[in-house]
Amino acid sequence: MATVINMPRLSDTMEEGVVAKWLVKKGDKISEGDILAEIETDKATMEFESFYDGILLHIGIEEGETAPVDQLLAIIGDEGEDISALLSGGAATAAPEVVADETPTAAPAASAAIPEGVEVITMPRLSDTMEEGTVATWLKKVGDEVAEGDILAEIETDKATMEFESFYNGTLLHIGINEGQTAPVDALLAIIGSAGTDVSGIKDGTVAKAAPAAAPASTPAASAAPVQEAAPAATTSGGRIFASPLAKKIAADKGINLADVKGSGENGRITKKDVESFTPSAAAPAAAKSDAPAVQAFVPAGEVSTEEVKNSQMRKAIAKSLSASKFTAPHYYLTIEANMDNAIASRKIINALPDTKVSFNDLVVKACAMALRKHPQVNTSWKDDVTVYNKHISVGVAVAVPDGLVVPVLPFTDQMTVMQINGNVRSLAKKARDKKLTPQEMSGSTFTVSNLGMFGIQEFTSIINQPNSAILSVGAIVEKPVVKDGQIVVGNTMKVTLACDHRTVDGATGAQFLQTLKQYLENPVTMLA
Repeated sequence: MATVINMPRLSDTMEEGVVAKWLVKKGDKISEGDILAEIETDKATMEFESFYDGILLHIGIEEGETAPVDQLLAIIGDEGEDISALLSGGAATAAPEVVADETPTAAPAASAAIPEGVEVITMPRLSDTMEEGTVATWLKKVGDEVAEGDILAEIETDKATMEFESFYNGTLLHIGINEGQTAPVDALLAIIGSAGTDVSGIKDGTVAKAAPAAAPASTPAASAAPVQEAAPAATTSGGRIFASPLAKKIAADKGINLADVKGSGENGRITKKDVESFTPSAAAPAAAKSDAPAVQAFVPAGEVSTEEVKNSQMRKAIAKSLSASKFTAPHYYLTIEANMDNAIASRKIINALPDTKVSFNDLVVKACAMALRKHPQVNTSWKDDVTVYNKHISVGVAVAVPDGLVVPVLPFTDQMTVMQINGNVRSLAKKARDKKLTPQEMSGSTFTVSNLGMFGIQEFTSIINQPNSAILSVGAIVEKPVVKDGQIVVGNTMKVTLACDHRTVDGATGAQFLQTLKQYLENPVTMLA
């Protein structure tokens, strides 16, 4: 059965998109996960992947054309399938069963039931890989006046927690997804309209797709109650605390009561900076002391104790992508040891210069970029019918964050100096820890570097970050006896392990890449010329 694919909403403010480039053509066989097109939004140009298998039967928006969100983009189905009924009316009048598969909100069917001036807001697709989202925090409650541009909620995606703003003016009449709840993209999120408008038929009917029998049980008043009960802790004056998820986490880690922190953000919202710069008052130590017994946990010997922590969207996305990589790409591993004496000496000289600082990881990233230029087979991606040779080199650098791991990307890494790499990595790492990375900054890598040397790990293996063909695992620099010119002397060595996809990178190719990488690391002056 044919599936209609509409222009997706790839950013929180996107209203229309431009098809920058089609990566497939009509008649091509499509597999789930294949990149269909590059779509230019109001913020970036992003890859849009298919969630379906089949044949590309129709392209509705040609390269260079602009179209609003939800306009017919493409149709995927069985070879030779008749799609004339879908094309005659476009995406909006496609067969009901097809529309239901692609657009859970069933907007055309629901439009007749939506009173004038009422706006139905659905769970947005805030990243190119987002399939579901979790409402981390509601910044508005039922009954609040909402102006265009106001932040409605903080939504946790598979990559970051992002603020979602309103595009409409009115009163928040209904909240469809409570704080902490997870829902698929396009599920009913909220309803905005004129105060007092009856929206029971919308929130319990066609838009929300609830069972008809449940409609009488849900009224606007009833829907508001759970949201109010689930609201965060109040301040000492009884008001709600507005704080970003990161600010809440830092406050919890430091034992800071958010009610004592003055927010500098919009509407007094508490930010990461506010918590980090907060100085407890003189009464705080006494309060902390009095609270201490309450937070201590005593587990008697022999008692089994467990705790279930809900998986974040990021953690679920990591599990899904790494499992797919490990189970589909035949991994193998190659390890080489490099003498880092010259690298240590070179880094010391570079860092002695004014306003200059580089890390050993910066040298590794630069060496990888230069080695990839000499060994293009490692800079590839596997597709069922072809191997994609990337003419550009963009190295992803794995960064650990509280919820897991993200991989910000350095576009055209081989064209950067070591100092430029350092500045870009520092900036992206900070944005990653603050959950401010954009989807564009985490996409497009052709190779990945993962470094655990700063934790004292001497050697490890990594799972390939697909669609890359390889990932380099970097260990710690170790001081140990080495043989030099027939004599045992003290030396500094570092082990690196290359994980390769055997479908694209043969063993000899991977070994030659590591030999080149070792030459650059042992002679860093060749990277600075």
